[in-house]
Amino acid sequence: MNSSATPERFSVMTGLILVMLASLPRYALEGHETRLTLLLMAAGVVAVAASFHWRMLEGSARRQLPGLLKRLLACLLGGGLAIAVWQLISLGGVDAILLLSHGAALGLLIHVVSLLWRRPAAD
Repeated sequence: MNSSATPERFSVMTGLILVMLASLPRYALEGHETRLTLLLMAAGVVAVAASFHWRMLEGSARRQLPGLLKRLLACLLGGGLAIAVWQLISLGGVDAILLLSHGAALGLLIHVVSLLWRRPAAD
């Protein structure tokens, strides 16, 4: 199995860090200190891995990152919008803390699935 650094993987790692950071307020407000600590440690580990991944990217791959990060941002916003609509329908209102964490998670999922659809089939 040959793993090489790709801009798509870096964008997914960036999205994962953003999802973890978006979940911090939820755990802080609900008083889950242990989960908050574990989440911060996991975010730190992913950030270190992403920095090593960044160093392994070639120049042509780094030039693809602005477009991928814009796409990630659009997916995160789309995920937030979808969760807001879902909350309006099911709860009758919007819970901002849940909207932030669930919207970011859905947005990252949309981003990853869109990357898989875009990838050409390997023969």
